[in-house]
Amino acid sequence: MTTLVTGAAGFIGSHVCEYLLDRGDTVIGIDNLNDYYDVKLKHSRLEKLSHSNFTHYKVDIADKEAVNDVFINHNIKKVVSLAAQAGVRYSIENPWSYLTSNLTGFLSILESCRHHEIKHLVYASSSSVYGANKSLPFRVEDSVDHPLSLYAATKKSNELMAHCYSHLYNLPTTGLRFFTVYGPWGRPDMALFLFTKNILAKKPIKVFNFGNHTRDFTYIDDIVEGVIRVLDKPPVLNPDYDFTDASPAESSAPYHVYNIGNDNPVKLMDYIHAIENALGIKAQMELLPLQPGDVADTQADVSKLIKDVGFKPNTTIQSGIDKFIAWYRHYYDV
Repeated sequence: MTTLVTGAAGFIGSHVCEYLLDRGDTVIGIDNLNDYYDVKLKHSRLEKLSHSNFTHYKVDIADKEAVNDVFINHNIKKVVSLAAQAGVRYSIENPWSYLTSNLTGFLSILESCRHHEIKHLVYASSSSVYGANKSLPFRVEDSVDHPLSLYAATKKSNELMAHCYSHLYNLPTTGLRFFTVYGPWGRPDMALFLFTKNILAKKPIKVFNFGNHTRDFTYIDDIVEGVIRVLDKPPVLNPDYDFTDASPAESSAPYHVYNIGNDNPVKLMDYIHAIENALGIKAQMELLPLQPGDVADTQADVSKLIKDVGFKPNTTIQSGIDKFIAWYRHYYDV
């Protein structure tokens, strides 16, 4: 089985590639290695993937000809599309980059999947699509019509675009709404990375919403397990689907959307205390108001994921943070 993974040098993408290689798949990776954050970290992730069954292309997914060439040159059967411009706050400062990568780039992936008869496209959505929704836990059946950032709007757009291709071309697609992913090899712009770096440097950490957030933090291994289980079970046509009682997560077309989260929200202050416990250092905190585009609370209803693929994330916060801290100390020789 040959699987294409876009965003292969990214946090989630590199872990997905590693899992697929370990089980014997041939993996083709695409990543443009942009400088949104430390490129050296991205290269280090790729070095981990040194394997006879792994081939990487430095390609921007918005370059439709280059993307299509990769499909032409390899007998790709499945695609895990994780390449995107990430970050809620960054989307407020740099909106144009989100249109290029998250819309134009995703369209080029859809077009190549369509023309090369891909058996299943799994793509990254986000918990941010729930936006102003106040009803917890967030259910895939809920409306997601009130995004609070352009990033969230592009992720909802991806779901809509995927449904069009599932309907028009019978392309099996599955969107995964990830909830605050953390763990070893994580992104330097995420809270765990920033908090750890500043606490070790004896600098204050910025705690937004005065620490009153709750987040459904989800450990990277649980995310990857969910991705693989879903990848191996593509959706099928359902001609009996009743559109008079339609759900945003299903269709008569071969189309699904799932939440992947712990369904166990953690207070931000408790998250910080777990980092303090792992480091053995007390944090200095700068308490700040809620940032534009941020959602105060998240919680994933994963009942559909459990029902369809028999999986629920279950890594505890302290266990996951301990593993991240161990990796961070080793990687940065702290």
